[in-house]
Amino acid sequence: MKINTDDKTVVKDYFNAIGFDRWQNIYGNGKVNKVQEDIRFGHQQTINTVLEWLKLDGNLSGLIICDAGCGVGSLSIPLAKEGAIVSASDISEKMVTEAKRKAENILGKTNNINFYVQDLEKLKGSFHTIICLDVLIHYPTDNAAKMINHLASLTNCRIILSFAPKTFYLTVLKKIGEFFPGPSKTTRAYQHSQDNIVQTLKQNGFKIQRKGMTSTKFYYSQIIEAIKE
Repeated sequence: MKINTDDKTVVKDYFNAIGFDRWQNIYGNGKVNKVQEDIRFGHQQTINTVLEWLKLDGNLSGLIICDAGCGVGSLSIPLAKEGAIVSASDISEKMVTEAKRKAENILGKTNNINFYVQDLEKLKGSFHTIICLDVLIHYPTDNAAKMINHLASLTNCRIILSFAPKTFYLTVLKKIGEFFPGPSKTTRAYQHSQDNIVQTLKQNGFKIQRKGMTSTKFYYSQIIEAIKE
């Protein structure tokens, strides 16, 4: 499977350079502007929703989980704190380095979380649960479907995804944003049809278990949990 090199290179270079400082602040406790503060709040809501779903099942301790596109560990660290065995990867070496630092500060030395630098399409292993949050926004529809196919092949149990939904309002908002470019702003942003995502999951033998939506002024994320039929 081959992901569009241009998109992947843009994402990798961005999060290893000027984008790292921006998103490290947003995901952490750094000083941010009002828009970034809103995005921080929205992203944390998505994290909280997924954690709530997993905790409701009552079997999080010892569960083998892959956090694909882990960023600075916003989800991986609380999962490990709950006793899950976490394999956390990201395309950005700087993001992974920061995630390791945060994990050591919060958890100390632990054997139940492993961070490493890896492209999504090159992930290997077998996991109970695959989680991929706020990553599909960086890739166009065809490549997103290929990534979902690959992630689905790594689990016989469950996959949880979040993505920017394709709606008229968000399309207009995105167009407006393109009039105000900035080098530290963002990578290419792709919206995805919920129907297309659901169809791809069904083609891989999964059925929808739960859905959620995070919606703030500047952050929109559709969350889907699917389990193997």
